[in-house]
Amino acid sequence: MARVVHSYDDPDRFVAGTVGEPGARTFFLQARAGARMTSVACEKEQVMALAERLDVMLDEVARRFDRDPVTPVGADDTDPLEQPIEEEFRAGTMTLAWEADAEKVVIEVFAVVVAEPAEEEPDPVAAALEADDGEVFIVRISEEQARAFARRAVALVASGRPTCPFCGRPIDPEGHICPRANGYRRHVTE
Repeated sequence: MARVVHSYDDPDRFVAGTVGEPGARTFFLQARAGARMTSVACEKEQVMALAERLDVMLDEVARRFDRDPVTPVGADDTDPLEQPIEEEFRAGTMTLAWEADAEKVVIEVFAVVVAEPAEEEPDPVAAALEADDGEVFIVRISEEQARAFARRAVALVASGRPTCPFCGRPIDPEGHICPRANGYRRHVTE
């Protein structure tokens, strides 16, 4: 089976978003160019890591090329994900790169690979060929788009359930049993 590639160069929109209520949200990366749209499901931690790494990489690009860091211009994109949301695949490995000639950020998101249990010793050549199967989501965006994506992603993750100041775990609206409070239920205080 050949690899399916969902590629976007300078998409009209590239955002992280969620579906569902805090505590039961599904996170997505979504790109749109004209009428074509791709949505990839991912974990909250992947969204946060991508946002953090984008900021670090862009700060390093600015430092190396001796220029001021680029910041987004205009209002933040706070619109919800575009509908219909049809999950192409679940995100596994992500890569991040800088194309200096084009001055573009390249984000690659590879589908989760579920390995079949092997009955015999795996063949390394066959395993390498199978790694080229599956799907990949590739987005090439400007520095400004990358900063805007990162800013939205950080706000999105922060908009979830509050964390317990004692154990760091999320607190549901009805509270949570905090292991650092000897099993007593902690509630959100406002």
